[in-house]
Amino acid sequence: MRASATGEKRQAISQPPRLLSNISRWLAPGIGVVIVILFFTIASEDWFTIVNYTLIAAIAALSLNVLSGYTGQISLGITFFMAIGAYTAALLGGTPPTSSLDPQGFGLSFLIWLPAAGIVAAVAGALIGPTALRLKGFYLAIVTLSLVFIGQYIFRNLTSITGGPQGRTFPVPAFGAFAFNQQNNLLFGAALTAGQQYFLLILLILVVAALFVGNVMRSRAGRAFRAVRDNEVGAAIMGVNLFEAKMGAFILSSFLAGIAGALFASYTSYVTPTYWDLTLAIQFVAAIIVGGIASIWGSLLGAAFVFGLPQVIDHFSLLPTGGNGGGLTSGNLNALIYGALIVVFLLFEPGGVLGLVQRCQALMRSRNHQDREGGEPAEIIDLSPHAGVPIHIEDTAPVKGESE
Repeated sequence: MRASATGEKRQAISQPPRLLSNISRWLAPGIGVVIVILFFTIASEDWFTIVNYTLIAAIAALSLNVLSGYTGQISLGITFFMAIGAYTAALLGGTPPTSSLDPQGFGLSFLIWLPAAGIVAAVAGALIGPTALRLKGFYLAIVTLSLVFIGQYIFRNLTSITGGPQGRTFPVPAFGAFAFNQQNNLLFGAALTAGQQYFLLILLILVVAALFVGNVMRSRAGRAFRAVRDNEVGAAIMGVNLFEAKMGAFILSSFLAGIAGALFASYTSYVTPTYWDLTLAIQFVAAIIVGGIASIWGSLLGAAFVFGLPQVIDHFSLLPTGGNGGGLTSGNLNALIYGALIVVFLLFEPGGVLGLVQRCQALMRSRNHQDREGGEPAEIIDLSPHAGVPIHIEDTAPVKGESE
């Protein structure tokens, strides 16, 4: 009885109160909401530009994480599907041409061209997937890499849609007279700048995409994705349809990449075909490695490190701009930074920044647990028929007659 009572007492002490556990669960989201509100209120347009590009990059990194992180299919063709989404948006939402030299545009609503950008990119992924997914590993990476070069050729020569090598303008999200690229007044007299409006739109799309991907990964389809990543032979033995799992991940990844491409082109308003090149694809691979593979938060952290940090360095002019005297420019430093981060995280922390954070949290929890468990003196309970009062460890003096 005494032993069970002591165990229950220690268990009650080691477990935090239910109210405190609920508070700790909602503390991080609450802090995040406060930070977003403060940033939305006091940030300048330059900071909105940096954060908006980073959030768009996070959507694209999330799309790559679905295919490469959760499903284990190495892909370098993300920029091809981003370009498909961008030029779909340009064709459907662009201004109708006024001359034969202008690229095509139908002037459709934002509510049409943004979903269509993801759908067309997903259809392209569904058409390419059956051929590409017959391969795996290095060979799949080479096939998806070829998509980048094929896309470069197509986009430079399809002048009626892409505008050719000189590029084209892209549509701006708008609801009637409410256009996102200009300041608009609300009902209560408050005014929203273009950066604030794009921030709300991009953040909303990122949250929806993250929630959707998170729910998918907790479903049966998500478990199939991870089973294919861990061991294809074992997944097939357990009854997972390998082709369906890979195709599902490929299509979902292509859809999100198309949405990200349309948002980026719309926010930039003018893009040339050379932007969708191999360098951009490698940056997204670096983002998911640095941030954390197979993680939603890792996609956001990786985008912040690879895409946001270089813009912050440029914004504060922390490095010389270069010139005839040479020296280390911001572009060279950016390449060195995320190149070094890839090597460091692959060697020492494959889980990326998120894995490092989780490891620190686990270490803190274990120390707190040890402090709680080691604070009380242990008891030695004599279970013999003539048992008396329990003896504490501190009472180490032998009783007369015990040593004889």
